[in-house]
Amino acid sequence: MIKSIELVDFLSHSDTKLEFKDGVTIFVGDNGAGKSSVIDAITYALFGEHTRKNPKSLIRRGTNQGYAKIEFSIRDKQYEAFRKIKNISSNYLEAKFFETTDNNRIDIASGERKQYNESMKEEVEKIIGMDYKKLQIASIVQQGELNAIIDSRAADRQELLNSIIGIDKLNIASKYMLENIKKFREKIKTDLGYNDDDIENLTRKFENYQQDIKETQPKKNQLELKQKQIQEKLTGLQNELEIETPKIDKINQLELRKNELVTYVKEKERVIQQQISENERKIHDCEGCFEEIKDNTGFEIKIQKVEEAVEETLKKIQGISNQIASLKEKQILASKLQLKDNKCPVCDSTGITKLNPFFQEEHLKDEIIKLQQDTKLKEKERDMYTQKRKEFLEKVQKTKNAEATLRAHSISTKEELIKIQKETETQKEKLSLTNNGDLKQISQIDNQAKLIFENILKLELETKGFREEEFLNLKKIIMEKQSELSQINQEMGRMLEKIDLAKKEVDEIKKIISELKKVRDYILKLKKIEENIFNKKGSVAISLRSWALNSISLKASEYLSSLNTKIQRISLSEKDITCYSNTEVLDIKSLSGGESVSIALALRLGMASLLGSSNLNLMILDEPTTHLDAERKKLLVGILSQLSESSNSQTPMQFLIITHDEEIFEDSNVRQIYKFESSGEGTKVTALR
Repeated sequence: MIKSIELVDFLSHSDTKLEFKDGVTIFVGDNGAGKSSVIDAITYALFGEHTRKNPKSLIRRGTNQGYAKIEFSIRDKQYEAFRKIKNISSNYLEAKFFETTDNNRIDIASGERKQYNESMKEEVEKIIGMDYKKLQIASIVQQGELNAIIDSRAADRQELLNSIIGIDKLNIASKYMLENIKKFREKIKTDLGYNDDDIENLTRKFENYQQDIKETQPKKNQLELKQKQIQEKLTGLQNELEIETPKIDKINQLELRKNELVTYVKEKERVIQQQISENERKIHDCEGCFEEIKDNTGFEIKIQKVEEAVEETLKKIQGISNQIASLKEKQILASKLQLKDNKCPVCDSTGITKLNPFFQEEHLKDEIIKLQQDTKLKEKERDMYTQKRKEFLEKVQKTKNAEATLRAHSISTKEELIKIQKETETQKEKLSLTNNGDLKQISQIDNQAKLIFENILKLELETKGFREEEFLNLKKIIMEKQSELSQINQEMGRMLEKIDLAKKEVDEIKKIISELKKVRDYILKLKKIEENIFNKKGSVAISLRSWALNSISLKASEYLSSLNTKIQRISLSEKDITCYSNTEVLDIKSLSGGESVSIALALRLGMASLLGSSNLNLMILDEPTTHLDAERKKLLVGILSQLSESSNSQTPMQFLIITHDEEIFEDSNVRQIYKFESSGEGTKVTALR
């Protein structure tokens, strides 16, 4: 039961608070006065649902926020639901739901944060026992909708009935069940790789694998027989090969030994040739060394004497050079001492005809020339001694070079050199033996070569009579048989693998088919349940609708009997509505407007009764008197008042009538009437009773 409704800046209401009593409450006023806004306030406060385009349109024009609050009671418990909206870009919402006891508030829910499993709407639905849609159907008869149940098509009436008794939820359950079946089949597909649709294909696959196994077995037996025959033949050939194999090994050894001998001799030839070349170089370098050493003895003493003679000659040349320099100085002086007018150039004495010869320039010149000639003779003597020294030094150097050459070749005596010459000749003779390539002859090069050749002779004796061509042919035959056997083994392996795979597939498919058959049976049972129970066209839905139609018809007939019409009984079915008087069946199309509205009202009341009118025990009728005459309008108010005061219910029915007909409450026992008027400041509400 609604206790109060508060609207602040909500639609046309600036600040409206309505208090409600038991029984019938009437809202009266002109169209557009804000009466129907109360319905939006109720549904918005409870569920956050309304009939407007968007939440922003709920805010009164000229304001930036508004709210709706409703106080109600259910089974002696008091509740308060509050929703506020702010006109900002995100349409900020605030919602609270409380239980109130002795001025205390107990929080039940805040907001609609479904991501946190917080939903005020869901909590309200639990308390009221209805959601917004069901409340609309059962408890709210909007303006112009009263006759809809009569004027609607059979299919629409069925859908309405489905909604009333919750069969539409069955349909949702059916959808969920079909979706779950689909998900279940998808899960089976993921787990097994197949679902129940694949049973027939898997069965064919199973049969094909069995047929493959059956057809492959004879081929396998043939291969096994052929495999055995070839293996026996191959064993005999391999035994023969084992006997001949040591001989071919010795043949191979023989070739290796021959190659070894040739290689060894070539290497030995190379070494000997190197030795010959080395010895020949020694002989060439040392051949004249001993004669050089023998012929060049005592030259150190000769060199010493020559060097002393050169030194003495150089001294004499220097002495002569000094004399020449002194004479040249005297010659300069003598040129200055020449007589002039028979006078002495020194004392100026007269009567002197000539000077001392020693001071005569001619004399000095002759002396200088004589000394220069002596110098040339001494220089020739010096050059002679220098040449001798050079010759002696060259001979000494040759001796030293000869000695160094002998030391370099580690030869100290002429006998040693002769020995090397003899060894070289011997080595050249050995090389001459290898020229024709005969193994016996080349083996004479040294003892190691002889030993290798003896081994060759032994192997030739041991392999005498061996036919390599026959041996190679035997190996060829064995290889061919081995290749043939390998191919058979591979084919056998593939065949066994195929059989094994087929057997595994048979077992696996058999297992999967068994599981899928269980799945199919289970899905068929689920589908049968869905078709019969959860489908709105199923037997359960049909039975529920039949029961609901009968209940609504009985209750509607009770209401009609109170409306003073000729209609005594009404029968509602999925296809049509049938009316009965005391004597006949009445065509609904032939009824008056007032009678039609009476039927419609009776049916809506019957539906509300079926639903229990929610835990609120509330019914709102928006302009229900359309097409009713004055008498029946007043009668309607009376009936509703009587119903609200019925003792059949512990909590009487609460009716809210929205109308512009003021006359309907004249002479009525309605205890609460609100008049709605439009004003510049918004809707004005006045309590008339």
